[in-house]
Amino acid sequence: MVLLGERVTSRRWGVRATVLVAALVALVAVVVLSIAFGSNRLPLGSVWHALFSYSGTFEDVVIRDDRLPRTLLGLAVGVGLGLAGALLQAITRNPVADPGLLGINHGAAVAIVLGGAVFSVSSPEQLVWFAFFGALAGTVLVTVIGGSVSPLRLVLAGVAVQAVFVGINQGMQMINTHSLDQMRYWLVGSLVNRNLDSLAGLLPFFLAALVIAGVLARPLNAIALGDDSARGLGANPALIRAAGMIAVGLLSATATAACGPIAFVGLMIPHVVRALVGQDERWVLPLSALLGPVLLLGCDVLGRLLGGNGEIQVGVMTDVIGGVAFVIVARRLKAVRR
Repeated sequence: MVLLGERVTSRRWGVRATVLVAALVALVAVVVLSIAFGSNRLPLGSVWHALFSYSGTFEDVVIRDDRLPRTLLGLAVGVGLGLAGALLQAITRNPVADPGLLGINHGAAVAIVLGGAVFSVSSPEQLVWFAFFGALAGTVLVTVIGGSVSPLRLVLAGVAVQAVFVGINQGMQMINTHSLDQMRYWLVGSLVNRNLDSLAGLLPFFLAALVIAGVLARPLNAIALGDDSARGLGANPALIRAAGMIAVGLLSATATAACGPIAFVGLMIPHVVRALVGQDERWVLPLSALLGPVLLLGCDVLGRLLGGNGEIQVGVMTDVIGGVAFVIVARRLKAVRR
């Protein structure tokens, strides 16, 4: 029996290590594709030259000033969305919890639109505070209305809250046409025309959320056993959930402040990760953070290729792919209940 247990443990570690390596390889591959592919496809030699031997050629400028900032932003936002979804699902013990699907990201978007239209705030490091409180307001509303016991009730509450936030955004834009011109690409979820200065301003909030998530990995395993068992193991479920929601709020706020509300990344990625490595949050959280940007940047590259001379914004691509994924997840949950 002991030898059998050791074999199972060894095999599990082998599978998880393989998934980790595969995730790293996929991440490197999608980063290269994001820099090389677009309306103008550039050879890998041009990418290498722009990154390490910059001389001011057209290809160098395109890569350094456009595609590299866009790729780095996609990396950060993908990490944030994947990790926020994994945290939210672990905290609520709800398999369909996602910051975009439950209206949290749209709460952040409403606050950002209000900050720009009413208070004339434009810098990302200031907007992130509006986004954080908007995300927090969305979280509280969804939790109060839907609770966390029934996945269906939580989703219905999220859809209702999201509809209200979208209506407020549209009303603000109709009143202020200048705001509409500024915000329309941002509100659909886009990585276009972003620069590294905006990313640098958001970095402290992002890093703080990553630290909180890292600390919570082991305690989240405890509350997965139930609150009573968690207390017996020395954990404080209320404190863990509060810290987790702060991390989710920060991650959602920074992602939304950077590129607008993007849904479904936080829903899809944790399900894929748990299917591969199991329920241990010490593996689920970091792998969700790795695979989040793989999905986001992959959707961004696909949108560029399918858009012809223009491009399809990444928020549209994730909505299309995520809608299909949500149907699959819902059918799986229904089959499990039967």
